[in-house]
Amino acid sequence: MNAVIALCHFCEIHGPRVLFCTQAHHAAEPQHVLDSKGEEYPSTFGHHFHKRPRSSTNESLSSVSSDLTTCSSASSTEHCEACRSFQPGQPGFISNDHEAKISYISSQNPEHPELFTIIRQACIRSLSCENCQGREGPIFFGEDYYGYTLSYMFIIKDTQARGLQRGYSIIVVMMDKIYLLNSWPFLVKHMKSLIDELKSKSNKVYEQEQTQRNQRAERLHREFLSPGDFYRGGVNKPFRALVVLTGDANLFKYLHMRFSWILKAGGNRITEKVLEGPPLEEAVDLDDEEVTEEGFIKVSTKPAVPSSPENPSQSEGHQSEDELEGDEGPVFSSLQHLRAVLGSLNFHDVAYNVLIGNQLIARADCKSTLKSLFKVLKVILPAGCCRIISHSPTYQASWKCNFLGLSTGTELPEHLITSEVYLLLDVISPVNLKQDSNRVVSRTAGPFKGHGISITSSSVVPDKVPTILSRIVTTLNNSDLTPEIVVTVLTTLKEEWMNKVKLLFKFTRAGSHTDEDTEKLLKILQAKVEDKPLLRFWITALSSQYRSHLLTSIMGTT
Repeated sequence: MNAVIALCHFCEIHGPRVLFCTQAHHAAEPQHVLDSKGEEYPSTFGHHFHKRPRSSTNESLSSVSSDLTTCSSASSTEHCEACRSFQPGQPGFISNDHEAKISYISSQNPEHPELFTIIRQACIRSLSCENCQGREGPIFFGEDYYGYTLSYMFIIKDTQARGLQRGYSIIVVMMDKIYLLNSWPFLVKHMKSLIDELKSKSNKVYEQEQTQRNQRAERLHREFLSPGDFYRGGVNKPFRALVVLTGDANLFKYLHMRFSWILKAGGNRITEKVLEGPPLEEAVDLDDEEVTEEGFIKVSTKPAVPSSPENPSQSEGHQSEDELEGDEGPVFSSLQHLRAVLGSLNFHDVAYNVLIGNQLIARADCKSTLKSLFKVLKVILPAGCCRIISHSPTYQASWKCNFLGLSTGTELPEHLITSEVYLLLDVISPVNLKQDSNRVVSRTAGPFKGHGISITSSSVVPDKVPTILSRIVTTLNNSDLTPEIVVTVLTTLKEEWMNKVKLLFKFTRAGSHTDEDTEKLLKILQAKVEDKPLLRFWITALSSQYRSHLLTSIMGTT
């Protein structure tokens, strides 16, 4: 936890003073600090005060090695005994968490001038203007420039002090307001525990001194002292250190251990995590997946490695499936390329059937042609709507796949021909095209030059098509867009309409609704009547995990 914990004291001569402070430093390389004599000592201490807290590992503090190193201390002219924790030249404390690469440094004041100013400002406010009710307890104050402070004020009894008590505070200063507020219960709990120990020790010393000499009774019978007599050491002695008041010579070593533990444990209890929302139905990448004839997903994990001298496995007869079958047919490189080959009207019919979920059956001589066709058309559908069998010796039902590849001449069942839920696309090679001159001939240049394209469907494309199809056509009509930009635009369109699908699904499952209610929702979503077939099909893209999440959230709000 990138914070500074400090013990502050209100000195009757010097006012609010920082007595002892501990900070965590995350350092990759060792740096050096100087003591009051100018001697240099190796240390992992550096002058950093991070604005964003970071957490260490879950190593217990008992495994952290404690060593002594020299920290700079203030000169004797600036501090009296009451507001000094280290004598000039006396080493401070450092604990090194080697596994987490964090050092916990305790000294009189922070080394960095800016950090010293911040801690000094917090000290003054904690012991003067920022007071809580009863003068003891936790308070919070701060601003963006000087950081935010959690201060716990308390009183230590002293028979030699004015009013028989002295004011102290433990402050935690950091730049992250939210982190500090979230750590409030933890910090207040352990600060109070430490303060109770200090007060218990000081009470024992106080009672012992009162037994030996009742200072209150002596003051009632003593004449009034002048200010000079007071500071020269009359009844009141303002120079007594906290070590004397508690009777613990190792007090500051103990404070170093407690402060270091608080910093370490405070960092461990709150760590940054990536908060994931509901599972995305588009998260599955189907580039290397297809559906088998039995309806299961088959993932291709073998990369296609070209034959070369550097790949001896290829030269030894390890060829790809396409090469073994002599598959060197033409391929579709992009959606724009597909539209150019098919023609605008044919592409419009194909895209319409694909978007509303009708089965696309493609027949070609080469598997590479079929695979490229389906890969290009996947761009306009959510991943969950794409079930592909790139090549099958026989027809496969539409519930198994909505993209089906067949060899040229493969017969279709009669019940399918009379239905209106499919579209057949034939890519005819120049050799087969000579036998049937009635087929459409592609006039585009490139690998499909001279090939024939045939579209067969018993369904009629309506005049009003889904909104997303019109936007797809508009995008493809823009010749200035590269294929990569087109894919980005279409991805955005899919996300937009999938959000509408999610809302519609949640609405329909949230209870009974009339058709009028549904129409109102569609109007709000800016979905038209012609968009309904697309919405019904795209709902199937929602994974079972995502549907369960939505249904659970619905039940939690009812």
